Amino acid sequence: MDSIFFHIDVNSAFLSWTAIDLKRQAQLDGTLNTYVDLRDIPSIIGGDSSTRHGIVLAKSIPAKKYGINTAEPIASAIKKCPNLTIVQPSHSSYSEHSHRLMSYLSSYCPMIEQVSIDECYMDFTPIQNDFSSPVEAANIIKNGVRDTFGFTVNIGISNRKVLAKMASDFKKPDLVHTLFAHEIETKMWPLPISSLLMCGRSSQETLRKLGITTIGELAHCDKNLLLYHLKSHGQLLWEYANGIDSSGICPAPAPAKGIGNSTTMSKDAVNIEEMKPIILSLSESVSKRLRSIQSNAGTITVEIKYADFHSCSHQMALPAPNNTTSTIYESSMALLQELWDGSPVRLLGVRATKLKEESAPVQLDLFSYQATKPQNERNKKLDQAIDSIRQKYGKDAIVRGTLLQSSPHTNTKKP
Repeated sequence: MDSIFFHIDVNSAFLSWTAIDLKRQAQLDGTLNTYVDLRDIPSIIGGDSSTRHGIVLAKSIPAKKYGINTAEPIASAIKKCPNLTIVQPSHSSYSEHSHRLMSYLSSYCPMIEQVSIDECYMDFTPIQNDFSSPVEAANIIKNGVRDTFGFTVNIGISNRKVLAKMASDFKKPDLVHTLFAHEIETKMWPLPISSLLMCGRSSQETLRKLGITTIGELAHCDKNLLLYHLKSHGQLLWEYANGIDSSGICPAPAPAKGIGNSTTMSKDAVNIEEMKPIILSLSESVSKRLRSIQSNAGTITVEIKYADFHSCSHQMALPAPNNTTSTIYESSMALLQELWDGSPVRLLGVRATKLKEESAPVQLDLFSYQATKPQNERNKKLDQAIDSIRQKYGKDAIVRGTLLQSSPHTNTKKP
């Protein structure tokens, strides 16, 4: 018997989660009577017109009616809808919403593969005898998410993961769709090639030059022709167009090879003093993430992108694997001072690689061990105390004094 897969996708996740956060804040402030749900008005989640990377991350259905598209510049969206409401993203909050959702879905079935912050696959097969049909189960899960959390999901059902993903992208929001192999011809083949998973703009342009405009035409195309023009990606697209996908659920994520953060400044940094708090903030974030997965870094890398978009990076091995903020910060600053050529800086990044488990044995020479152990132990205890306070009272409950004087920076990325 074929496995049955669900693809569960949050409808406009960033917008929905932000709307919930704002409603909760209005309840605390006693202003619920004036609260307006972002999902009911023309609104977007993104940067603002003063930032260089101001793009639309999520849009409401009313905003979509103005022709606003995800990933378009904020300035362009405002031209289409002058009364557009813009709210900046809160990635830490989104992470919390995502964690709660995945925990909830796991209560139905632990066979879950999370593929992004707002979507996952579920193998329905182990629990299929608990429900009269996959559609009934999907509706129960969908309604449960809505009633429990206040946001909606679409669920796609199929005996192939790629088809489940395609089905979840059908009409939205708050709906369940099936796309089994025998439904491909009627439900998927009439769709434009732009609707096919993994068919990006470049591939679409190549296919259109070949006279291929629908998924059905792609499915019936000579595979060798696609291989000639699109190489191995052409074969993948042909397989997806024909519903061919033998992959299963992979619930355990692969071990992280590295952890890093980068941030693009809204104004170029022109001296080391301006860069210090940024490097400290990035180091603090990287070290916290290392501790969260109980890992130490063996190597630290600093990346610089200059105002002319030229990039460079430099790395150094730590004397011993470490995950304290102070060690990562001091190493990053040494790298920065060695790397920076004096030109205006647009982006800074800090990355930890060659990760080792905290419990892994560390070999040190006697003198280095005696010199560094006391200070390192104090730093570890300090970081643990900060982590504990933030976990209990929120990330802003305790802030390093240096960071209080720094200007805000946006567009932080976590590779």
